[in-house]
Amino acid sequence: MTTRISVALMAALLVLYLVLVGQRAVLFLATGEPVAIAIGIALLLLPVVGVWALTREILFGVRAEKLGRLLESSNELPDDELPTRPSGRVERDAADEIFPRYKAEVEAAPTDWKAWYRLGLAYDGAGDRKRARSAIREAIHLHGR
Repeated sequence: MTTRISVALMAALLVLYLVLVGQRAVLFLATGEPVAIAIGIALLLLPVVGVWALTREILFGVRAEKLGRLLESSNELPDDELPTRPSGRVERDAADEIFPRYKAEVEAAPTDWKAWYRLGLAYDGAGDRKRARSAIREAIHLHGR
């Protein structure tokens, strides 16, 4: 629940920031000066990109959480009890040891969204966020078919 509150707070702050930037952009456009108009146009693009990025990230989180709940409800989440550091992060060596099992699972069933989701969790445990997000995106894509 704390994560949801944090995300909502960050999203609200980003929206506030984007509104303020948008207001400044309009003020620059209203001056009629060529340089100010160029700055205003550039500032208008920032809120558009910001809203797009925020929407994309929130949708990713919602969809990934939904898939996680589906796996949890069917008791198909990995049950590997891996040692953690004092910070709570999984020890990378332990995550690296179990990683090949999840990779083989995806290779055996490349259209199984559950295998891709578990692979994403294994990547995350190994500290490879980029590949973790990519694998979970693939799970979301396959589940939507």
